Amino acid sequence: MRFDPSLARARLEKFWSLQAEFGQEHNAYRVYLNEIVSDRYVLVNGLQLLRDELQLAGDAEIDGEDVMACGADLSLPSVMTTLAHTNCGDRIHQGEATTSYEQVVASRFATMSEIGEYKLEAFSPTGGGTDDGHTLAHVTVAHMLDEPIRERVYKGNAGSYLLVNVDLKTHVGRLETDGRLLLGKTQESKWREPRTACGAVVGTLKAYNADNAVHRRIRDDLGEANFELLSTKGVRSKDGVDITAAVASSIVAIQGMINTAKALETELDERGMGHLTASMTVNRPHIDDTILYLARATVFHGETRLQGFGTDASRYSGRTIEYRGDKRLLLLYEGIDATEHRMQTTPYTPRPAPF
Repeated sequence: MRFDPSLARARLEKFWSLQAEFGQEHNAYRVYLNEIVSDRYVLVNGLQLLRDELQLAGDAEIDGEDVMACGADLSLPSVMTTLAHTNCGDRIHQGEATTSYEQVVASRFATMSEIGEYKLEAFSPTGGGTDDGHTLAHVTVAHMLDEPIRERVYKGNAGSYLLVNVDLKTHVGRLETDGRLLLGKTQESKWREPRTACGAVVGTLKAYNADNAVHRRIRDDLGEANFELLSTKGVRSKDGVDITAAVASSIVAIQGMINTAKALETELDERGMGHLTASMTVNRPHIDDTILYLARATVFHGETRLQGFGTDASRYSGRTIEYRGDKRLLLLYEGIDATEHRMQTTPYTPRPAPF
């Protein structure tokens, strides 16, 4: 059945008409709902959403079982979704991923098994970002659909497509002492002494070891010009706060998003769409973590679009602001207002669908 991309394109245009706010430290719940979840629902609204494996019931091998009644009507325009995320393996950073993220984001877009467990792809490279964007994209796409299932979806309706969602996440520690804000350190609990977070990112900048594979990877993600600037001069906000660790962690997340988007251009066929985000969690002791949303991207039918912060450390700046009685970080790129970042578009050649 020849693919009709008009349904997907209409939703993609509506997606890009939504305003996004980049760089301001917000509560995780707000970022997940107002940025990631709202964007993704726009890409599937009005279509049959396939994410429960019971919706795939209908194979001859289980013919006659009552579970057949769960099978979806694939003649309807449908979207099948999958979800992957990266999250630094540092234990100081695990709670936000396993509670807030999985409950708010994964529960809506990850594949769900026949026993009701979420089957999201979870990667935990030290430092966050991604070890290999191509591997991340390939595994996520490969685990999404077997070819016989993909054939059923594609042949069911000319407007049906796949939606691959990937969230690239890093983190930075935060402490407040005597009214002074310190980024790059936090406490794992009130009984422990402060330590660097992310230890891998800060360690790469302060004590680079060429024999350490993690240090080499993070330095490669940063690029030599950024590494030189961040490891020697650093970056300070307009009010004198050292934001070097936050800038470095942001760049690692954004570069991971860019690498993965590039990989999806070859992993997805013409009936596959990718939605990617980059964000940085701020680990705060004795209080819920906050998040800075950094960038978003889509990959579909020969066009990749990106919006948000870039990867040049020299263009970062920021300041602390008062927000609902709390001191928050506002990170800036090229001095652009949080809601005024322009979209960038690059073409690629999509792979034809096999069915």
